Amino acid sequence: MKSDNNTGGKPPFSYPVKVGNISANPVTVKVSADERECKELAQVWQVVEVKSVKAEVYLSRWKKDGVRVKGRVEAEIVQACVVTLEPVGSKIDEEFEQIFVPEGSKLARVVAKDAAEMVLDPDGPDLPEEFAGDLIDIGEAITEFAALAIDPYPRKQGVEFADHIESTADAKNDRPNPFAALKDWKKD
Repeated sequence: MKSDNNTGGKPPFSYPVKVGNISANPVTVKVSADERECKELAQVWQVVEVKSVKAEVYLSRWKKDGVRVKGRVEAEIVQACVVTLEPVGSKIDEEFEQIFVPEGSKLARVVAKDAAEMVLDPDGPDLPEEFAGDLIDIGEAITEFAALAIDPYPRKQGVEFADHIESTADAKNDRPNPFAALKDWKKD
């Protein structure tokens, strides 16, 4: 998971977990962002404010070498309304699941039945994420899934686009038909 932030390569919300300490039995981890991390997330997500980000995550082994990260992320953010630019508060409550496998693992490869074409199910599970070394950053995974749940076009309740006028059926009759001049013309 790469991040496109400008904090010197360090993700705005980080919670590294040592893979060697994860057992087959799921372990519950609760994490939340502090004030500094919320400010940095607001910049990365390009929103007015991130009030809170918290998650409850279950970590367990997956097929010997991999790690399954499953949980729920909750966030409270403030965005600018796309119509009025006034602040609009919204809540994110998203379940997520991500599999991590060691770099170069056979488990990360997509096996195609024939070499001609590969078909991926958009509603199916995501491909495993590769990690290097003995650490995975579940904080980065949490913020990635929260970012995907942000409404790209927030609108304050009851606000409509007033300057946008839809044409009606009557308006079509008022306009001259550009092909009207050709209706009397016939090919001989």
